[in-house]
Amino acid sequence: MRERLLVLFIIMLATAFFGEMKVNPLGGSFRFSLGIAAFFFGLLWFQSVPVLLTGFLTGTFILGFRVGLDHIFSQVGWMESLQIHLPSAFYYFSFSLLFHFLKARRFLEAPLIVGLIGASVDFVSNMVELQVRHLFNDFPPITWESVFMLLFFGVLRSFFAVGLYNSFSIRQVRAVGEVRQQELEKLRMINTELYQEAFYLRKSMSQLEEITRDSYQLYTRLLSSENTESSAALLIAENVHEVKKDSQRMLAGLSKLINQEVLAPQLPIAELCGLVMRANRKYAEMLGKDIEFSLRCDVNLSTSRIYALLSVLNNLVSNAVEAIYSSGWIELEVKLDQRNILFHVVDNGPGIPSEEREWVFQPGYTTKFDETGNASTGIGLTHAKGIVHSLQGSLQIINDWGLTTHFKVSLPTDQLLRKEGV
Repeated sequence: MRERLLVLFIIMLATAFFGEMKVNPLGGSFRFSLGIAAFFFGLLWFQSVPVLLTGFLTGTFILGFRVGLDHIFSQVGWMESLQIHLPSAFYYFSFSLLFHFLKARRFLEAPLIVGLIGASVDFVSNMVELQVRHLFNDFPPITWESVFMLLFFGVLRSFFAVGLYNSFSIRQVRAVGEVRQQELEKLRMINTELYQEAFYLRKSMSQLEEITRDSYQLYTRLLSSENTESSAALLIAENVHEVKKDSQRMLAGLSKLINQEVLAPQLPIAELCGLVMRANRKYAEMLGKDIEFSLRCDVNLSTSRIYALLSVLNNLVSNAVEAIYSSGWIELEVKLDQRNILFHVVDNGPGIPSEEREWVFQPGYTTKFDETGNASTGIGLTHAKGIVHSLQGSLQIINDWGLTTHFKVSLPTDQLLRKEGV
């Protein structure tokens, strides 16, 4: 209720203020002003306010406002001022009544219709005001010249208000779209982390299946030899089987989260790479590093393997961010090579010594330590390479001259066009 009263006050105040920006082409106290444009815009934009009440309050407020100005800045008496400005109140009364009767707000998606309605309502309301002025002040009769002038100003003010409304609406839609895009990018990055966990959970399940089978075979052999440890072997097989079932339930839950319908089933590779660069630009800013990011993508294709590709590229780029000391640059280049898509991630960090390059994809290898000296897990590149191999591709380090680190990912094009799976 308080918000609605505030909106009503804003509409009345804006109408009164812009109403003083006026011309008097017909002479006398009749005016053409921007006040009605502000009033019309308020009715269009603030759809929560009732039209009839807004028109009645605005007309009354305008009357009091103009009478007050006359009392302050001129020698016009109260009754004479009231008689001069009362017809203006009738203008707003009739405008809101016609606007409500024609249900103009139903046509907000059709600007031309709203503009024509506004122009028609403005013209009729002006005619009402002139008739009232003629009764009160013996205003000169309306001529054809006056009618054309009323039509001209009515169309001008109406389409000005509608154009302003559409401009604000477009800006609002763009702002909402940008917020939703940012939320979608965050959701995709979260799902990317889930994808990595699901990928290795699935891999572990196959190993659990083998352990369960081997344990049961051991149990049958011990049982046939009447070994007293056969029950222990059976217990191991049962426990591993339970772990496998729990893993299946977790995998099913992760699959539902990853394959949400709200996410686009396909994403242009250029947009996906842009997402990676934007996310890591924010990551670099959070770490207080001055890093220049550049993206070159000559591939005009979309991929269904969103999370797999995001996992790999985000891992490589974030590693580059962490490797750079305080400032530097990171480049991501994407191009086609026959039936493969190549991703080159290059940075000017300290580089990887040649004698250590054969170890970088091994679990546990790391050059990163936290503030207390504890080493990182060293499984990021292992995960990335595992995902690349699952897509029948390759991940390797390229020997470049100078202090740069250059990772090359080669993926078959047909693999990136297949449906995303966990």
